[in-house]
Amino acid sequence: MKIINVGNYQELSERAAKIVIETVQNKPNAVLGLATGSTPIGLYNELIDDHAKNGTSYRKICTFNLDEYVGLEGSHPQSYLYFMRQHLFNHIDISSENTFIPNGKAEDMMKECERYEELIKEKGGIDLQILGIGQNGHIGFNEPGTSFSSRTHIIQLTESTRKANSRFFSSMDEVPTHAVTVGIQTIMESRKILLLVSGQAKMEAFKRLLSDEIDESFPASVLKLHNDVTVITDIAFDN
Repeated sequence: MKIINVGNYQELSERAAKIVIETVQNKPNAVLGLATGSTPIGLYNELIDDHAKNGTSYRKICTFNLDEYVGLEGSHPQSYLYFMRQHLFNHIDISSENTFIPNGKAEDMMKECERYEELIKEKGGIDLQILGIGQNGHIGFNEPGTSFSSRTHIIQLTESTRKANSRFFSSMDEVPTHAVTVGIQTIMESRKILLLVSGQAKMEAFKRLLSDEIDESFPASVLKLHNDVTVITDIAFDN
């Protein structure tokens, strides 16, 4: 696990963007695994800026998002499809046919999970997976206790995760109770993983990532088993 410590969030976003841009330039048909939430917004802004100034193209790029809330239409302002369109897809030359996000309104969610997993395999797997980390150590929406052998599945969100995400909704009652998420095993099959850790609210999770044993009670700990993980953080630490 390679850890890059930076001075602030802007530098984190720039360093992360450099890695993504290099991946796209080296492999124009790369498969990118994308994350949502506040942490990667700066990264996406940098990609948009680079696309406008330098013409980095995403026409042949394929993307898979980690997760989506169960029960939200893609047009809902808090759906992750809406998020990705607002923060990235609408501002670069990527084809909508090559951007994949789980359907939170599928009639049969189990079949949707199987469909999504098969799509990832059909596209050759993830070349670069972008991750954030939850305060309880979740990656994607894989909450504590999720099996390290899990594939794309439905997860009941913990109260702490719902509370953390409630800032995006009008009230706690509006926060979905379940999500569909790419599983830990699928994440670990990514060729390269880029973990972004930003802000004091993630301090304890970051400390646990560095010090805890590998255990399903702290999902992010599994990343220690991957042979190509880069962590970029603006949290000061002793290494």
